[in-house]
Amino acid sequence: MREEMDIDATGAGWLSWREAAVAVLAWLVLHVATRVADALWWRPRRLEAHFAEQGVRGPPYRFLLGSVKEMVGLMAEASAKPMSPPTSHNALPRVLAFYHYWRKIYGPSFLIWFGPTPRLTVAEPELVREIFLTRAEAFDRYEAHPVVRQLEGDGLVSLHGDKWALHRRVLTDAFYPDNLNRLVPHVGRSVAALAAKWNAMAAAAGNGEVEVDVAEWFQAVTEEAITRVTFGRSYDDGRVVFAMQGRLMAYASEAFRKVLVPGYRFLPTKKNWQSWKLGREIRRSLTRLIARRSGMAEEEEEVQAGHSGGFRDLLGAMINAGERKTPAAIPVADMLEECKTFFFAGKQTTTNLLVWATVLLAMHPEWQERARSEVLDICGPDELPSKEHLPRLKTLGMIINETLRLYPPAVATIRRAKTDVQLSDGCMIPRDTELLIPIMAIHHDARFWGPDAAQFNPARFAGGTARAAKHPLAFIPFGLGSRMCIGQNLARLEAKLTMAILLQRFEMKASPNYIHAPTVLMLLYPQYGAPVIFRPRSAHPAAS
Repeated sequence: MREEMDIDATGAGWLSWREAAVAVLAWLVLHVATRVADALWWRPRRLEAHFAEQGVRGPPYRFLLGSVKEMVGLMAEASAKPMSPPTSHNALPRVLAFYHYWRKIYGPSFLIWFGPTPRLTVAEPELVREIFLTRAEAFDRYEAHPVVRQLEGDGLVSLHGDKWALHRRVLTDAFYPDNLNRLVPHVGRSVAALAAKWNAMAAAAGNGEVEVDVAEWFQAVTEEAITRVTFGRSYDDGRVVFAMQGRLMAYASEAFRKVLVPGYRFLPTKKNWQSWKLGREIRRSLTRLIARRSGMAEEEEEVQAGHSGGFRDLLGAMINAGERKTPAAIPVADMLEECKTFFFAGKQTTTNLLVWATVLLAMHPEWQERARSEVLDICGPDELPSKEHLPRLKTLGMIINETLRLYPPAVATIRRAKTDVQLSDGCMIPRDTELLIPIMAIHHDARFWGPDAAQFNPARFAGGTARAAKHPLAFIPFGLGSRMCIGQNLARLEAKLTMAILLQRFEMKASPNYIHAPTVLMLLYPQYGAPVIFRPRSAHPAAS
């Protein structure tokens, strides 16, 4: 009997433990299900009601997808047909179709959903001032998709907090105008060599002109400049690395187009294998290059710096950030990411600016002639523009600003609320809400730019950028505040120098093959390329 009682007691204990485990597991499942249901349904509904009480509405939240399906549909419909008329610059309905459509229904500030994440659109300059300047500590850059980070690198653009502050401080010195001016002869010779190729192509064509897709050709100019900025005296080695990075960007761009396919970037496709292999080779090459630079004696580095005209490059700035201490202030892995970031941002942003400036001058011959007269008067017909010439090219500067207004490289930017914050208009923004600032919409808003907001009129910048619009913050092509694009001085220098040389040497006109269809894939670019016809004005030395 005693044995039976012991067995029964043991069995009862085992059953009790099993029942307890089942109960705990059931509680865990219920807890997780509750959290998931709250994240995907109840929280979005609460936030929807919260903003509605403040007079902010938008398209209704849909389970899991939010507004994404409608956004994709509106963008696809807009990009299916080119702009009409083809000379129009009212690009907002095509480029930010979802914003243009919902703004007409809900006003300039409305709530959309990127999945279960709320995004509040903010298009009032005073509120933009708060987000970027006066209340900037309450907001942070949002986390980009991993495929986007593969394209742009985990460098300055993606960093936060103290790490961002260190990198920004170390890298800023290289982008001061006095340092960038040392690049003018190098970039000038690169553009002159490109012009010489076009000149030869026009001569071979027989009709005295040549049609080229500038969206492709300008890549070489921008790669030259960003390679010198990044690597300086290690230019030749850097050029090899960035050639590989260019191929990697092509793979990553294709993956970005399939960003809605879950897990696509992890699939062992042929192009993914090639991308992974290329990424490893880039890392090895950059690591070897950094090791060579880090191992230089200080005297040797000073000699090489003298040979490069005293230019302070980004790689050298990062290596010397800790005054050669061990461990370094910026680890090698972070240097690799910064090199990738500046290749992507520096190349794509400036290329797009050059493309749209050329297209606009081809579309508007009257402004082309005004700019050319100024360039010839200041620089002469043959001499490469110098660093002393560039500040005097006022008309060209106005044209570049108007290009940045109508076709900003980044059409929108996003910030995330780090805490609950109340804006000056009374709107309470809950923590983790994303704020979408539609830069292009602000740039095209007739309230700030007048009834000709959708027209090309560089004269509006005759008094400078701060007085071009009715509000000084209605023009923010490179962002605002402490996270303003660090490379904007380089982009402006390249654009002004390149356009000046082309105006010296060519007359430009729109190609009948050009289809005006600006579209966005991370940055603003011409959907069907940018063919422009160049007619040489006279013979010029290839790279004087």
